[in-house]
Amino acid sequence: MLGGLTGFTNNTGTDWGERILNTVASKTIRHLFTQSESVEVAVRCYPSSKLLQGSIDSFKMNGSGLVIRREFRAQEVSFETDAVSIDFSGVMNGKILLKQPTQAVAQVTLSQADINQSFQAELVKKRLQNLETPELTELSGGQPVSFSEVNVQLLPNNQVQIFAQADLGEKGMVPVSMTATLAAERRRRVRFKDAKFQSEAVPESLRDISDTLTKVFAEILDNMVDLDRFNLDGVTLRINRLETQGKTLVFSGYAQIERVPNNP
Repeated sequence: MLGGLTGFTNNTGTDWGERILNTVASKTIRHLFTQSESVEVAVRCYPSSKLLQGSIDSFKMNGSGLVIRREFRAQEVSFETDAVSIDFSGVMNGKILLKQPTQAVAQVTLSQADINQSFQAELVKKRLQNLETPELTELSGGQPVSFSEVNVQLLPNNQVQIFAQADLGEKGMVPVSMTATLAAERRRRVRFKDAKFQSEAVPESLRDISDTLTKVFAEILDNMVDLDRFNLDGVTLRINRLETQGKTLVFSGYAQIERVPNNP
């Protein structure tokens, strides 16, 4: 259903109400993102006179190059709502006000480059730096340990290959290497399951310590991605399915929309 959203346009007979709503909706959605390369919106309402009572059959959006919270980029985001009831007077004032909550099916596509860039975000780096668990400080001689230079390679069948560097302070840098399987849990978490240490990517003299560091790193990743940390005000996101497709990771799911959010 979402595959045909790109390039959709309104019929030439679309009346002024739909045109106004399209304009307001496009502006509102653009303002939800720090950056956007393109945002296309279309309203389906038949007969169009229903719009004056605030009744809409469906609402579609397709966006590309969208940056969320200044640091997280998505290659493409698409959604299509169920029937929507709005306050049309709000549209005339440049706002979209829902009379009741609605749901939308959604699809988000991340490129491999998007995923790797996300590890440069401050929110992510805070989870990977200056770690002081007993296991890590024993390896480092009592100093905090940080993971950096994370590189993710997407593989078929939801597999990923992940490389990183562990900074053990005075004991230097140690490479870590692992494979894992991506999976959705409880529709809100992305899990890195069945993590396996890849010894061939690590010098033999460092393999024992790298094996231990890789297990710790895998556990951190496995507890890192929770969609509730990325919800917009009034919108709850959930995952039904995720799939690696070439050098992209595609999430399919839905959004429960209580209200159209303000600018984040």
